Amino acid sequence: MRIGITCYPSHGGSGVVATELGKLMAERGHQVHFISYDMPFRLGRFYHNVHYHEVEANRYAVFRFPPYDLALANRMAQVAKIHQLDLIHVHYAVPHALCAYLAKKMVGDSLKVVTTLHGTDITVLGEDPSLKDIICFGINHSDAVTAVSDDLVRQTRELFCVDKQLTRIYNFVDPRVYQPLDVSDIRSEYAATEEKLLLHISNFRAVKRTTDVIRIFEKVQQEVAARLILVGEGPEWSRTVQMVKELGLESRVMFLGKQDEVARLISLADLLLLPSSKESFGLVALEAMACGVPTVGSNAGGLPEVVVHGETGYLAEIGDTEAMAAQAVRLLSDPVLYRRFSENGVRLARERFSAEKIAGQYEDLYRQVIGK
Repeated sequence: MRIGITCYPSHGGSGVVATELGKLMAERGHQVHFISYDMPFRLGRFYHNVHYHEVEANRYAVFRFPPYDLALANRMAQVAKIHQLDLIHVHYAVPHALCAYLAKKMVGDSLKVVTTLHGTDITVLGEDPSLKDIICFGINHSDAVTAVSDDLVRQTRELFCVDKQLTRIYNFVDPRVYQPLDVSDIRSEYAATEEKLLLHISNFRAVKRTTDVIRIFEKVQQEVAARLILVGEGPEWSRTVQMVKELGLESRVMFLGKQDEVARLISLADLLLLPSSKESFGLVALEAMACGVPTVGSNAGGLPEVVVHGETGYLAEIGDTEAMAAQAVRLLSDPVLYRRFSENGVRLARERFSAEKIAGQYEDLYRQVIGK
């Protein structure tokens, strides 16, 4: 098959999933064409059967803002015609599904559109009345629509007048990359032998509740010798730094900024903290599970579909930092319990969320959509 993929090429989970999916499809012999304003950050080297097509918006003076949406639709149509694409798989309803719809109208109905909903395009943008109708239009005019969790399927149906079938296809993890890794050569750079390492990775948006991460850690380190690694940047970064200073934790908290390859960083950790208020799936929790690192987080959105409470991690109500801290201390203080959670997580990641299994589900969907 000849597959076009459009996603946001940044560090968000949707961009990670879209890029990794494209690489998997290329491995399976399909021709993959990424169409976006920048090279996806996980696509930094040559991959056989993978092509990248840059989108440049016209900066004509009469435009107050460069019309990226129209430029994207036009580029999609160009690539589809030149390379005879069978379908375009877009990640996010807005603007990508709308752009793909326009491209399809330019090219013809032989070009199919698959839209994957990742979360904020539904749970955040869906709350904006000025966007609700157009999001609904993009979903209903796609040839197939997937969502990354059952909870996101439910929310989409509750928020929108959707008459399309919504297929749940989970996010995935590649066990060739995410597995328990030996990082003994570098762990001493981050913590002493007797100290535990806690980890949080996000884009530091308000929904990630990074200040809750600090509150949880502040309580944990009173009971267990520990340090905290924070990976990522975003709007809440400054506020998080300020809280660390106010609580006198500067010597115990490390800010590492954005990191492209996080498998080794995750393997350094003993525990992942993910106290989000919204989490349509929780890709970083899955990546941690695959590396044998349990998660303590919130009972939000699709996260309970990834983290099995009491088996691969613990979940508490949103904002209950006392409960999350107590759960973290319990796990970090009980080696037998910790080992069981760690082993359960690795096994579940491989059985339910393996890249090979999920890629097969997308491949089946593509064939169904294009009639092969």
